Amino acid sequence: CFLSAKFCKGSMHVFIVDYTAPMYTALPSVLTVIRAAILIQNWYRATMARIEMRRLYSLSIFRSIEYADEQDQLQVCNLPFFLYKQLCYPQRTEAAQTKWGLDIDLNLTEFEKEIDVPDSYYGPRLSFPLSAGDADTLLQAFRNDQLLHAHYVLQLLSETRKLLRLMPNINSLSTSYSKEITICGDLHGSLDDLLMIFYKNGLPSQQNRYVFNGDYVDRGENSIEILLILFAFFLLYPNDLLLNRGNHEDYIMNLRYGFAREVSRKYKDHSKQILHLLRDIFSWLPLATVIDSKVLVLHGGISDTTDLNSLKKLERNKVRDHIHMGILDILWSDPRNQNGCTPNKYRGAGCYFGPDVTTKLFEKYNLEMLIRSHEFKQEGYDISHGGKVITIFSASNYFAEGSNRGAYIKLNPELVPRFVQYQVSRYRRRLNLQERVGTIELSALNSLREMIYAHKSELTSAFAQYDLNGTGSISLHDWAEAMESVLQLDLPWRILRPQLALMTLDGEVDYMSCFYNLKIDQPIKEAYPALAETLCRYRKDLELIFNIIDKDQSGLISFEEFSHTWRLFTSHMGIDVQDDALEKLVLSIDHNKDGHIDFHEFLEAFHVVHRLDKQAD
Repeated sequence: CFLSAKFCKGSMHVFIVDYTAPMYTALPSVLTVIRAAILIQNWYRATMARIEMRRLYSLSIFRSIEYADEQDQLQVCNLPFFLYKQLCYPQRTEAAQTKWGLDIDLNLTEFEKEIDVPDSYYGPRLSFPLSAGDADTLLQAFRNDQLLHAHYVLQLLSETRKLLRLMPNINSLSTSYSKEITICGDLHGSLDDLLMIFYKNGLPSQQNRYVFNGDYVDRGENSIEILLILFAFFLLYPNDLLLNRGNHEDYIMNLRYGFAREVSRKYKDHSKQILHLLRDIFSWLPLATVIDSKVLVLHGGISDTTDLNSLKKLERNKVRDHIHMGILDILWSDPRNQNGCTPNKYRGAGCYFGPDVTTKLFEKYNLEMLIRSHEFKQEGYDISHGGKVITIFSASNYFAEGSNRGAYIKLNPELVPRFVQYQVSRYRRRLNLQERVGTIELSALNSLREMIYAHKSELTSAFAQYDLNGTGSISLHDWAEAMESVLQLDLPWRILRPQLALMTLDGEVDYMSCFYNLKIDQPIKEAYPALAETLCRYRKDLELIFNIIDKDQSGLISFEEFSHTWRLFTSHMGIDVQDDALEKLVLSIDHNKDGHIDFHEFLEAFHVVHRLDKQAD
């Protein structure tokens, strides 16, 4: 028999041809057959290894950029005007507090007076107290891309806030009242994943208990819908659906990572009131859940100073936006295999905790398992510290279509975890392995190229230090060293080089080719290159700060506010940019000369776009 093979859709098909049939007059030797089989096997293994390498470096790019962005976020939040009594916690007038229930309860009749529901509204209509039918109506409406009217949104949020205020910092749950308890991790605005969980596992009820472990919002497109669904079921079953706080249930995070923009887009006229009420709700979310006195469920992790008794006594609503080390640790920390507790340098907050830290906490509180979320996992879950720590991540396709599965945990009365995986898809046909990896790789490389272009000046200077003769090319080793010294992403630059830069005929890297296929969109002639690059690089940071200043959420700030903020920002970040250049630029876009600028439109002019792809050699 002679072997041949065909690689198709991520699998190898082996065909056996029978040369013993009468039509064949010659038989290949056994040695030839073995050689053919070995060649096919080696080719298949090499192909799969290349695909796996592309997948791994793509996920590394996504993770590194995500952590770098979180570090930038925390650095910006150390600005002088982010202090407690300035922008992060603006003083609210008594009238505003009374009107919107930020510090006192709101009655439902006031909502009805303030916001009318027109007869032309055909979306879901809720009545309080909610019924199971109301929750089902809400689910169906969101499945069909309908919006809940702001009148009902504020009612639902107000009722949720009242109930959350009665909850302890650390909830207790028992498996004795149900066969299993379901624990879900990060959803990050992915409504399809929540609907998939309910489809596979059933809706919350007294017999079907859930713990949702934070990070409901940001990044995805349907954060507000997820919150409203979960809050509705929480109002129905407050003892059977428990909600833990994540690090993204935070006002500043929401300004940077998309939730605030989502609410402003969907509820423009009432977004300010909704966001203010949500900010207060987030401060009342419980910090952890303990199941059967043995399983601790919290969003991030622990540290060597974690004290559950102290956390139980904490006035959580007065600790806004994580300004408390104990809260930072449980919301931001990640497990590592090495013993000890060290600062989490990649995220810029929380710590890395080792198996010894886990063991110490378990012995102190007689625990057996820690279930946490917070970290992307390709399979949707991960087990570490000898089975004592489980990470659960419920947002599938987190970085890109096909990048990961989502998962949830079923915990039975014997406290044995069972993992259920899934992956939603917007494609009608299932992508094969090469297509999935190609999609992930393209998205990751585009994100990396944008970051490279935003650091063009620094990278060019770093390259020049190795190019003493001004040839425009340097060795691969020097190119990789320069890339890492500037971007600090801890990536395999030598492997990534073919996707990022061209090689010269003499085998060196043409380092300026890193920037060939990128440009800043809609360049404004008043912005000289260094200023345009600075605005591009710090666009997210500036948008966050301007959103803080924009008290009425109009998208407009005064020229004076803009200039003052810019000077504080550049001083704090050590950015050397001429102030008069920015002033000329701002004046040029104040078209109606009213002394105000639309900062969203202004910053949108400074983002990186990709030209026609040009394949690197």
